[in-house]
Amino acid sequence: MKNSEVLIKIALSILMFLCLLDMPYGFYQFVRFVALIGFGILAYKANEQNQKTEMIIYGGLALLFQPFFKIALGREMWNIVDVIVGIGLIGSLIMNRTKSQR
Repeated sequence: MKNSEVLIKIALSILMFLCLLDMPYGFYQFVRFVALIGFGILAYKANEQNQKTEMIIYGGLALLFQPFFKIALGREMWNIVDVIVGIGLIGSLIMNRTKSQR
C-alpha cells in the first residue's frame, strides 16, 4: 500500500470520528466532498491493483457520502455509519500492515 493511500485512509477516519461532534453544517458538507474524492481515489487505486471487492466498497462509500444527491439517514444513523466507516478504514490499515510484514 502506498503512502498516499495510507494518508487518505487516516484523514478520512479522522474526519469520520470528528463528525460525531456537534459541528457546524458546513463541516459536514466539507466532509462529504472530501469523502467523495478520497473514496473515489481509493476505488481507483483498488481497481488498478485488481482488488474488485475493495473497489466496490470504496465506490459505494463515495456514492453514499457524495454531496450532490444527499441521502437523508438522520443524525443518529449517520453517526453509526461514520463510526463503522472510521473503524473499517483503521482496520484496513492494520490488516494491510500485517500482510506486508509477512
